[in-house]
Amino acid sequence: MEEVTSLIHPENYWVLWAILIGWAAIAIILEQKYSWASKLSGAIIALVGAMLLSNTGVIPLDSPVYDTVWTYVVPLAIPLLLFQSNIVKVWQESKRLLIIFLISTVGTISGTIAAFFILREVIPQLNYIGAMLSASYTGGGVNFAAMATRFDVPQDTVSSTVVADNLLMAIYFFVLILIPTVSFFRNKFGTPHMDEMEKNGTGDNQASSYWERKEISLKDVAKAIGTAFAIVAVSFSLAGFFADLIPENSNVFLSILRGIIGDDYLMLTTLTLLLVAIFPKYFESIRGSQEFGTFFIYIFFVVIGVPASIPLIVQNAPLILVFAAIIVLINMLISFGFGRLFKFNLEEIILASNANIGGPTTAAAMAISRGWTKLVGPILIIGTLGYIIGNYIGTTLGLWFTSLM
Repeated sequence: MEEVTSLIHPENYWVLWAILIGWAAIAIILEQKYSWASKLSGAIIALVGAMLLSNTGVIPLDSPVYDTVWTYVVPLAIPLLLFQSNIVKVWQESKRLLIIFLISTVGTISGTIAAFFILREVIPQLNYIGAMLSASYTGGGVNFAAMATRFDVPQDTVSSTVVADNLLMAIYFFVLILIPTVSFFRNKFGTPHMDEMEKNGTGDNQASSYWERKEISLKDVAKAIGTAFAIVAVSFSLAGFFADLIPENSNVFLSILRGIIGDDYLMLTTLTLLLVAIFPKYFESIRGSQEFGTFFIYIFFVVIGVPASIPLIVQNAPLILVFAAIIVLINMLISFGFGRLFKFNLEEIILASNANIGGPTTAAAMAISRGWTKLVGPILIIGTLGYIIGNYIGTTLGLWFTSLM
């Protein structure tokens, strides 16, 4: 623990928990109530607020409370966000979106590899940054958190990467919002959803009606939280068992096998996916899991903003921003290029790229705001697939990049 120089002591647990959870709640409320906050994103509000509190000495830079978030809150968020991601249902109902989403994912992988080889000599710990961003730009913040924990990434690097990541995402979402208004794209791609809206005169923002309160019972809360705890416990126990069973310095095949089945987060992702596929009715019956998981991720955004040294971010984030920009640019080129080649609709391409870079919630929010209501459900289902494969992509690239450093 560092020398205590903050207003709130590192061991004043209740006050620190109140600040973390309270600020996460404020970020969500602002994001959903005000247009300026929605454009900025709740993640950035959560992060920047925590940075200000820590850099002005209100809260400490280190505390056991923050460690608890990394150790328990982030792992719980993963299964909660995956409860509605039945891969069988995804294929049956949303084949077109699934295909363009996977094409966009190839763009993320290609962009990460290209950016790594371009910038590996000038950005320290780029192997970790590549792992976090490739996972995040396939799934979302939950994958970023998983990779940060998986590779034990230093807090300063995590914070600098998140700042660059969120700034780049904000810029890219603004670009994606503008694209449907540009005649060049309207002329080159099919736009059936926009055409239908213009024909029926239903172009108003439908976000307020979509995000109405959901019916949820105490049983739903019990099932969501109880099931998430059970899955995390079993997954981490199984991963620990296999990690102990297979020697660390084995042959190549066993080392790869150990890295897959002995990794906490890959085991957690895989086991959740299997359970959802085997018991679809049970998981579909749980209401509120997405909300719980998303709220936990907002707490994570607050925590990773706490240790951020502003001078260090000013020094390091610009280069990381270039790294992230290369990934996003190549993702966009591959998404729109192959989307045009295979005759995907403009709305499908925009939402698939959005779901890769920002996650299913940002893609669904855009679909709602544009009035593409028929695509809201499918992109949520498809986008959650990114939570599943993001950890695999991030881990694979992270291990490869580490071997090249």
